[in-house]
Amino acid sequence: MRNGANCDVLREAGVEDADVLLAVTSSDELNILSGLIAKRLGVRYTIARVRNPDYYTQLRFLREELGFNMILNPEAEAANEIVRSILFPSAMKVNTFARGRVEIAEVKVTKNNRLAGIQLSDLYQISRSNILICAIKRGEQVYIPNGQFILEQGDHAYLTGSHKELVSFCAYTHLSKKQKKKVMIIGGSKIAYFLAKQLLDQKYSVKIIEQNETRCIELAQRLPQASIIHANGSDESVLEDERVDEMDVVVTLTGIDEENMIVSLLCKNMNAKKAIAKVNNLRFTDMVDHMDIDGVISPKRIAANQILAYVRAKSNKDEDSAVRTLYKLVNEHVEALEFMATDNFRGKKTSLAVLPVKKDILVAAILRGRQVIVPKGNDQILSGDRVIVVTQRKTIRDLNDILED
Repeated sequence: MRNGANCDVLREAGVEDADVLLAVTSSDELNILSGLIAKRLGVRYTIARVRNPDYYTQLRFLREELGFNMILNPEAEAANEIVRSILFPSAMKVNTFARGRVEIAEVKVTKNNRLAGIQLSDLYQISRSNILICAIKRGEQVYIPNGQFILEQGDHAYLTGSHKELVSFCAYTHLSKKQKKKVMIIGGSKIAYFLAKQLLDQKYSVKIIEQNETRCIELAQRLPQASIIHANGSDESVLEDERVDEMDVVVTLTGIDEENMIVSLLCKNMNAKKAIAKVNNLRFTDMVDHMDIDGVISPKRIAANQILAYVRAKSNKDEDSAVRTLYKLVNEHVEALEFMATDNFRGKKTSLAVLPVKKDILVAAILRGRQVIVPKGNDQILSGDRVIVVTQRKTIRDLNDILED
């Protein structure tokens, strides 16, 4: 094993010829030191994983004073994603673009809502909400749908629009659920800390169950408003004593994927309203579709998406029109990408109805100033617009890449 913070080791690895250095070891200090040395040795872009909450408050200093181009904290980002799911009770998962002004929410079509049997072209007429369904998962099949697509019970639909329009749509279609206020977290990990802190700041009732006594004491000191329980959260009797049946949301954050899935199922069986499980192994995500689990979260996937978006942007000669934000949807089969349209975009001021967009690509939203446009055939992309594109193609690096040659 070689030391990635050693100058000689970095030189031997050819760091002077590298465009990007990724420092993602389990040690924050080693990652920071590796990045600093690599920067001195000539690497253009440095990305470091920094997970310690104490360092997380110093992100601006790490970027502006120490010169890091990106600081990754998968646990904090995972907590952000869980919070969005809790704040949007009807959604299994919520991703945001354009600094939160555009959302993509994953919902399931069931017998209890009004979506089954609806043709997508009729959605606005039925709901009077400006939303777009940009992707569908039906069994093992994935679709980038057109207006003639008809929803069926069991489909996973990905809705695009502003938060206000999505809330309105969910209310009309009976997708809305009562706002969640009581949250139980099983496992006192770093994600648990970041999640609990955000929820407590928004006046949620938070209970954390953790087996390690030392960690319980640390969490109690950091989160005095939370209830910290020293116990085994996978024990049915503990869950019963802690009134899991009264919980609006249970989030399982132990270090074992299988345990998180099983405990989530147990909590749902004990009448918890919603269960979210941390699952890092992507092979398990397909299994979750067949279980009574309301959502999954993968810190590794989140970190990989952030790195991929950054590297794609830096590989583009016109950085202004490169990928700004990237999310993987539908178990990694679909990408949702955010671009800034520039004067170099070949399709500007052309109606979308005649724009020569490649197959399996959908323009899902346009942000013009503070206006969110759910695009129709007569809308156009103008220079300065932020554009959200959904596609099954994995080679889109520039907004011009969506167009036929």
